[in-house]
Amino acid sequence: MTDFSTEGAPEERSTDGVRLQKVLAAAGVASRRVVENYIVEGRIRVNGEVVTELGRRIDPETDLVDVDGTAVQLDVSKRYVMLNKPTGVVSSMRDESGRADLRRYTDDYEERLYNVGRLDAETSGLLVLTNDGELAHVLAHPSFGVTKVYIAKVDGAVTAQTISKLTKGVELEDGVIAADKARLLDTSRGSSLVELTLHSGRNRIVRRMLAAVGHPVTELVRRQFGPLHLGTLPAGKTRELTKIELGALLTLARRDSGVAATAGEQQENE
Repeated sequence: MTDFSTEGAPEERSTDGVRLQKVLAAAGVASRRVVENYIVEGRIRVNGEVVTELGRRIDPETDLVDVDGTAVQLDVSKRYVMLNKPTGVVSSMRDESGRADLRRYTDDYEERLYNVGRLDAETSGLLVLTNDGELAHVLAHPSFGVTKVYIAKVDGAVTAQTISKLTKGVELEDGVIAADKARLLDTSRGSSLVELTLHSGRNRIVRRMLAAVGHPVTELVRRQFGPLHLGTLPAGKTRELTKIELGALLTLARRDSGVAATAGEQQENE
C-alpha cells in the first residue's frame, strides 16, 4: 500500500511553492499527517477553492488558506496581542505631548507592534496590537464596520424609552446614528450602566450618542471587538490571541477586505 505521508521527509522550497501540509504544520494547525487527512476530507481551501490533492503546493506569501472555513495565518512572524488599555493612556506608540502611551505594553515583545484603531485616553478596554499592517488597516477602517460592544456609566437614570431611542436613531451633527443593540444593565445612585453594540467607526460615537440623549458618559470601556472578548484580562495587561481567536479575526478581515482598500483614510477614535 502506498504511504502518502510526508512526515519527516525533506521539503525544499521550489519555484512551484511549498507543499500545503508542510506549510500548515509549520503554522501550527496540526501535524503533516493530520493535515493530509484534512486535505483528503476536503476540509481545506486555497484561495477559496477546495483542495483534495496531497501534492498541492502553495506560495505562503500570497495564497490564502482556510481550514473548515476558518482562515489560517501562514506567516509565523506575525504577532497578535490583546491589551486591556487603562484610562489615561493614549492610543499611540509615541505621544508628542509626553503623555502615557502604548510603548509600555509593547516593549517586551520582539516585534514592532502597532495598535488596531484607537480608544481615546479616557476610554479603557480591548485594543489589539499587531505587526500585521494589512490586517490592522482593514479592521481599523470605519468602512469595514467591525462590531464593537461598550459598557458606559452615564449620569442619570436611563429609561426604556431612551434605550429604544438609541436603537431607532439619534440625530448628531454628522447625521443620524443608531446602535445595533442597546440595553440597560443597572441604575443606582443617580447613574446608569448601558451596554451599546455598534459597528460605526465615527469619532467618539458612543460618548456623543449618549450625550445627545441626555446622559453624559462618566466611564467607558470596550468589552468586545469583532469576535474578540476582553473576558477577565486585567487593566494594563496583555495576552496573545488564541488560535481560535486569531482564526476568527482573520476570517472576518478576509471576508470583506476590499471595503477598506477602496474607501477613504479615516480612522476611528472612540
